[in-house]
Amino acid sequence: MGTFPSGVATGGTHVHDRSVRWGVLATGPMAAAFTEDLRTVPGADVVAVGSRSRQTAQAFAERFSIPRAYGSWQDLADDPDVDVVYVATPHAHHLAAATLCLEGGKAVLCEKPFALNRSQTESMIATAESRSLFLMEGMWTFVNPLVRRAREMTGDGLIGEVTSVHADFSARVPVVPGSRLRDPAAGGGALLDLGTYPVSFAHLFLGAPDHVSAWAHLNDDGVDESTAMVLGYDNGAVAVLSCSLAFSSATGAVVYGTEGRIEFPADFYHPRSFVVHRDGRAPQVVEAEPRVGNGYGHQALEVMNCLREKRTESALVPLRGSLDVMTTLDRVRALVGVRYPGE
Repeated sequence: MGTFPSGVATGGTHVHDRSVRWGVLATGPMAAAFTEDLRTVPGADVVAVGSRSRQTAQAFAERFSIPRAYGSWQDLADDPDVDVVYVATPHAHHLAAATLCLEGGKAVLCEKPFALNRSQTESMIATAESRSLFLMEGMWTFVNPLVRRAREMTGDGLIGEVTSVHADFSARVPVVPGSRLRDPAAGGGALLDLGTYPVSFAHLFLGAPDHVSAWAHLNDDGVDESTAMVLGYDNGAVAVLSCSLAFSSATGAVVYGTEGRIEFPADFYHPRSFVVHRDGRAPQVVEAEPRVGNGYGHQALEVMNCLREKRTESALVPLRGSLDVMTTLDRVRALVGVRYPGE
């Protein structure tokens, strides 16, 4: 992991002196939101979209004025004019889609969670490394400027030593027959769709845990409707995390330190503000700059900067970090009894 060997460039061509040519794999809501934002990013050029259906690919291409539409993932992976592919499929298909694109010589930005489990994540990373290609998980929280600012503050010791993280991401999702969110074959459940955010947030401020405890309520199909987690650290730190498909929450988070705390009142995964409370001082509100689009442009810029610098991974969203998060998610699933077909 790290940088490209001398003279090697992603996608088969150098991108340092021209626009970065994006392909989009899948045509659902995530693909649409990301593509909308790509059109606002300087130097980004969306040149192709791929789907398992020629009809849906063509409709997506017409919607976003994309010149080429492919009715298969393979055709997108084979397009010589694509530098990087954004994989926006449900996570049960991330391994297959990302591997296909990497084997086609394309850099890949793969939507979170990286895959279904650690084994799949390791496979994706190995494929990227063997080809000296860029790979990054689409965890927009890690490249969010406000979250980065909070991380810098804790790193500078503003609230002393970080001792605890509390975070919840719950959103009531009605039970709909056939929905992927409750389908074991699709990697359904609250944990991988929502819980990956509080787990990643805890990892950002505390690192990978030494101990994991968890409880979950499972539905009749064996996927989690609600999950609660406690991550323990040998230095005495602790993270208390939760997620649910049964109710909606404020999606708040707090980072506690020995000399204060940082509170995210809502949407900690892409916040508009946070409040710094330091012992003996008035609270300090830190607000985000006006957001452009849906908020995905920051990760697109990070990918493009890495490609132009001929790097195979991002320092902000490192592969080791994504692997550690997936390891924690695996440990939680093992504790609560959630298994997916084929595991």
